[in-house]
Amino acid sequence: MTDSPEKPARKPRKSAVKAAEAEPAPAPPWRRRALRWAGRGLAGVGAVYAVLILLFSFLPPPINFYQLGEVARLGGIEKDWVSFEEIAPVMARSAVAAEDANFCLHWGFDMAAIREAVEKGSNRGASTISQQMVKNVFLWHGRSWLRKAMEAALTPVVETVWTKRRILEVYLNVAEFDEGVFGVQAAAQHHFGVDARDLSPTQAARLAAVLPDPQNRSASEPSSFVRSRTRSIMSGAETIAADGRAACFEE
Repeated sequence: MTDSPEKPARKPRKSAVKAAEAEPAPAPPWRRRALRWAGRGLAGVGAVYAVLILLFSFLPPPINFYQLGEVARLGGIEKDWVSFEEIAPVMARSAVAAEDANFCLHWGFDMAAIREAVEKGSNRGASTISQQMVKNVFLWHGRSWLRKAMEAALTPVVETVWTKRRILEVYLNVAEFDEGVFGVQAAAQHHFGVDARDLSPTQAARLAAVLPDPQNRSASEPSSFVRSRTRSIMSGAETIAADGRAACFEE
């Protein structure tokens, strides 16, 4: 009886070989731990900001990073919180007319202004009052991508949780109106010797005119440019009052 020839070993199917080759190698333990801790860190940062957003929806923000820097640089700052009811209505309209005429119409980002800025190759005029407030209260000044990304993430959350009136109230209380002078009450006293509730249309428009560059423009000693911009802002404030674009913070 002859031995039957041995059958050759079967080759693995190509699909099985490809599947084995395509299966990724498991991540090293240190990488898994790093990713886990990074995720926890991001969640922690998100939780902190969520708590701050909720608290500042009814409590005055005590101080921010930029103000702390100015305290260290100047030795002190002027600031005095007042409620929205203690601010002259014309001041609120002037700030909106100067910085974000469509404040009542958008959800934190003025897409038309952004498109126009992109077409012109500039970001001037594209930043809304909501974005500026988020930057001033929760973040820091500068043009880093991290800061911009955080601003883009936080702004819609603030718009969802806060009212437009609250956003504008906080903005007017933390904006810088002269070197080391923060908030409309301190600014009204500093420049004109009056309270924020007693600002005239011209005084309010002058304060709004310095908002983009408060350390190089003066409301009490206005340049020809500030005077011209003041007239434009006064006209804009009257316009948004007439066409309803002030309704979201005046009602």
